[in-house]
Amino acid sequence: MYRLQFTDTSKNELAGLKYDNSKKVVYKAVTKSLKFLENDPKHPSLNTKPFKTLSGPNGEKLWESYAQQNTPGAYRIFWYYGPERKQITVTSIIHHP
Repeated sequence: MYRLQFTDTSKNELAGLKYDNSKKVVYKAVTKSLKFLENDPKHPSLNTKPFKTLSGPNGEKLWESYAQQNTPGAYRIFWYYGPERKQITVTSIIHHP
């Protein structure tokens, strides 16, 4: 099991989903995916894969996990391992262009 840490950006993005009534379905999907991420970053429903064009603040490998699938503008969670052992830092929660 991992402990999730959120950047200020990802905290704001999550709060924006939580308090936007039009995004209730998205918020529910994102929080469900965050629970999967916390328990098993390789959970099949997350479809986790490395994100090659960006990295963490100290060069960490950045990962992309699905919060939604088969949905226009589906939401994704971007994260990296660390900085501490058994910790995941969520950098962004955004819709896929």
